[in-house]
Amino acid sequence: MEPIAVDVAAASSGGACRLLDFGVIEQHTGVRFDVAAASATGDSHTCVVRAEQEPLPELTLTVTRTSIDAATFTADLVPEKATKVSGLGQKAYQRTTSAKGALGPVAEVGWLAAEGRLATLRYATARDADKAEAEKLTTALVALAQGLDTRAS
Repeated sequence: MEPIAVDVAAASSGGACRLLDFGVIEQHTGVRFDVAAASATGDSHTCVVRAEQEPLPELTLTVTRTSIDAATFTADLVPEKATKVSGLGQKAYQRTTSAKGALGPVAEVGWLAAEGRLATLRYATARDADKAEAEKLTTALVALAQGLDTRAS
């Protein structure tokens, strides 16, 4: 008999994975992920999703409780060469980094949510991915982030 494949929701992994849905991620990124793993360290909760048979691409969501204000976020946490994002939390940025080591270009969106949460969505592409492709993903990540309720983490 052939093994039966069962779709398990990302949320079943607990932690920050409760905020993610494989179908919604696929709608935004065009990539179907089917494995999720959660972890927590102190006030930070992380979820990594990827395709079962491939190490990359992978999408990482990190949500951390924080007491920083918008000015501190902008001054201390927004990376150099990041672009401001409107309509996401109190303050937000997006950026794309170049390939490094085994990773291809990385698309990243970070934001200070209104409910005392600092969140980051990071999409690491395969080594051979084009940086322009990763730059397009930042727009998809912003849209995905706008649909997340980080208060549930």
